[in-house]
Amino acid sequence: MRNRPRWRRGGVAAIGAGMAQRTLPLPRQQSFCPPVVPNPFVYRGRLSAGDKLRLVLLGIILLPLRAICVLVLLLLSWLSASAATFCHTGGTSVPLEGWRRRMIQTTLSCLTRTLFCVMGFRVKVKGKVASLQEAPIIVAAPHSSFFDAVVSALTGMPSIVSRAENLSTPVFGTILSSLQPVAVSRQDPDSRKKTVTEITNRALSRGQWPQILIFPEGTCTNRSCLITFKQGAFIPGVPVQPVLLRYPNKLDTVTWTWQGYSLKELCIMTLCQLFTRVEVEFLPVHVPTEEERNNPSLFASRVRQTMATALKVPVTDHTFEDCRLMISAGQLTLPMEAGLVEFTKISNKLNLKWNHVREQLDTFAAIASASKGGRIGIEEFAGYLKLPISDVLRELFLLFDRNGDGTIDFREYVIGLSILCNPANTEETIHMAFKLFDQDNDGTITENEFACIIQSALGLPDLDVSNLFKEIDKDETGKLSYDEFKNFALEHPEYAKLFTTYLELQRHQLGMPEEGDNIQSPEAKHTPIRKSTVPVSETRSTARNKVCPADYEEDNSSTSDKKDD
Repeated sequence: MRNRPRWRRGGVAAIGAGMAQRTLPLPRQQSFCPPVVPNPFVYRGRLSAGDKLRLVLLGIILLPLRAICVLVLLLLSWLSASAATFCHTGGTSVPLEGWRRRMIQTTLSCLTRTLFCVMGFRVKVKGKVASLQEAPIIVAAPHSSFFDAVVSALTGMPSIVSRAENLSTPVFGTILSSLQPVAVSRQDPDSRKKTVTEITNRALSRGQWPQILIFPEGTCTNRSCLITFKQGAFIPGVPVQPVLLRYPNKLDTVTWTWQGYSLKELCIMTLCQLFTRVEVEFLPVHVPTEEERNNPSLFASRVRQTMATALKVPVTDHTFEDCRLMISAGQLTLPMEAGLVEFTKISNKLNLKWNHVREQLDTFAAIASASKGGRIGIEEFAGYLKLPISDVLRELFLLFDRNGDGTIDFREYVIGLSILCNPANTEETIHMAFKLFDQDNDGTITENEFACIIQSALGLPDLDVSNLFKEIDKDETGKLSYDEFKNFALEHPEYAKLFTTYLELQRHQLGMPEEGDNIQSPEAKHTPIRKSTVPVSETRSTARNKVCPADYEEDNSSTSDKKDD
């Protein structure tokens, strides 16, 4: 039997002392910094007593008059749309031509402008609308309200992208159908692919189809930033005209977000306003370069940056998937904003799918359920791992807590699992850990063997680990097989990083600072940090023992169980 290192209390105390000295912040990659705007999907408007009184007094007169006018104009619009599509057998697959299209572009456009005027909108237009030949696609942002449809009236009622369910809505469905929208079906798993194909075909039709108006953000925000632009408008590689929307009103009654006023409330408050200002600015047409044609993501990013610069707002990597996570967080009794992770950035950099992040939200909610504010404190973290608070646990918690505020939010949790825990949770690491626990080399781990290592790792010789052992021991034999040990490790990747952190601390004390002591992964080499300021978990020393024998040292000296984040 090979000699095993003896874990003495003195050694554990030394490890604890080493832990206490590491108080400097960990190096962090700037690309994972929190967004400038934490939550662009919320608008918590507050009406003062004066605002409420003014709305009531004006509403007594304006609301019924405007409501009647709106109904009349909607009826006329419905009649115009019905006439334009009467006996048109092609549906949405064949473009309207001749008098049908002219009727939509003139009559329906005029009625829509009148509708906004009756509702009290004062529209200020800047710039020039590009023709169909100049820009087959119009992209408008920020998208913050259903009143953004004013752009459609100003651009001659172009086609839009709409949910297929909207086409069956009474009155509105007929008006919408006359615009021959690109219908998106949420029930069809191939809907996104079909939508992009249809947009591309229309944009390249050389004038057979009208212009297409697209709100590339894909959902409503509070206009505090521009979130990720979806690529559908940019995949065709044709020139696009950016359009900016502003609502410079003292009292905001138009912003429609996931948290805030309802559609009904906004309609009533807007109709009770004396007037509502809206500015629509048409920017110069953006003609894509060859590089942008080949890279729709780059094309979308540059157009977004141009619009953000003109609006003087920042950009963030939030997207509609963040809204879905917000809803899921609310269903799990977490604050809705807890689900925001900047999904575009997280998915691209960490190669994560939405379903996987959604599963992690369930785990996070289970840990954070006892805390307030949808965040995990070190007490909840320790309770989830069924371990007491110790130096090693604090080190692991520090790695997750990216901003150093003493808590872990969901975004930090997802990044931590992907960057810290999952890379450490390899077959090699699990096998190494099993060999360390299996002190008599009989292929199983007894509770005493398990307790010995855990107690030494945490520096708590009297720690009771029976509950944790029983959770791993699925067949209740009193011994852990390799399969049981491996399955538990795969289901709880946090323990992998806890284990490797412990090994790194132990190696730091038992190993000599020789040639392997300062080796970093290739990803970490670009971060010049002095040895004295780098946490032990950022380096990898190689002590010659059963965990890291001499003949194994060379193969692992250039690898790391942690990506440089």
